Amino acid sequence: MMANNNKSSFTTVPGFCPDCGSILPLLGEKGGVTCYTCKREWDAEGTTIINFYDYFPVFGDMEMTHTIHFNTKDTYVSVKEEEDSEDDADGPTVDRECPQCYNDKMSYATLQLRSADEGQTVFFTCTKCKCVSVYRNYYWLSQILLLC
Repeated sequence: MMANNNKSSFTTVPGFCPDCGSILPLLGEKGGVTCYTCKREWDAEGTTIINFYDYFPVFGDMEMTHTIHFNTKDTYVSVKEEEDSEDDADGPTVDRECPQCYNDKMSYATLQLRSADEGQTVFFTCTKCKCVSVYRNYYWLSQILLLC
């Protein structure tokens, strides 16, 4: 049985395909819309391309606008300065002394590297010199490694 392209199968709101009920993509650069599911096509006014006399306003009276905002040079410079900051933390911070530069702030991250019955591995990173110290706590041993 052939699908009837002159009548819609669904009563839909603007922005949805009247044949299959799928949400329609936004208008493309070429000015038309093709349903991803049933591949029916409409031009920018909502007239079907398959049959010129079949006018169905798929977008109704919807008005689509877009605005392009360009970043200013000042925005880029301020973001760059924040990235280059010495006190830039890579995660939550704790009061812990760095073994290399003696800074009093370090950020940390935890990972479960071994089996579940062993403790987590904690990676401490200095906010100033980026020196990493690894702390492993086993029930028989506490181990600290420096990766500076």
